[in-house]
Amino acid sequence: MSLEEIFCFVVEIPKKSLSKLLTTVFFFGIISLVNITTSFTEELEMSTYMANADAIQRKWYVIDAADKPLGRTAAAAANILNGKHRTDFTPHADCGDYVIIINAEKAVLTGKKLTQKYYRRHSGYIGGLKEVQYATLMSTRPELAVKLAVKGMLPKNSIGAKSLTRLKVYRGSEHNNQAQKPETL
Repeated sequence: MSLEEIFCFVVEIPKKSLSKLLTTVFFFGIISLVNITTSFTEELEMSTYMANADAIQRKWYVIDAADKPLGRTAAAAANILNGKHRTDFTPHADCGDYVIIINAEKAVLTGKKLTQKYYRRHSGYIGGLKEVQYATLMSTRPELAVKLAVKGMLPKNSIGAKSLTRLKVYRGSEHNNQAQKPETL
């Protein structure tokens, strides 16, 4: 019988926490151990679960944007798309769920954002800056305004780009993803 097994038997502690206890006991000089072997620490199992993108079961969620601030709706959607609401969230794996946002045309911009905020894009040519006021954008293409708000809150890497493909935005209250049986938030 080794020293570790005798110590575990006498004190009745799990073998996983033995290495920390022996180090503490040795450090304070309560007992003197000539050779502290670390062979028993190699048998320990990894306690942190790392999710794999292939093993994730993705769910569908519906968010109603009617009479809610655009930023808060986008933040909730980005949180679900990233997978941060899950207990098995892993930063380096794409473990997010699908999000359906309905009533995008009824989303609210607070303050003076309708008149002061602009959506800008550039063609790449000289003088090719195009800008549209958010009042115009929300009346003509509210789906784009919501999608841009969510895109700004996702990571700027390949995981964020892949997460954005799971976002479905609809102008009205009807959507065509009933077959996936989405949960309402």
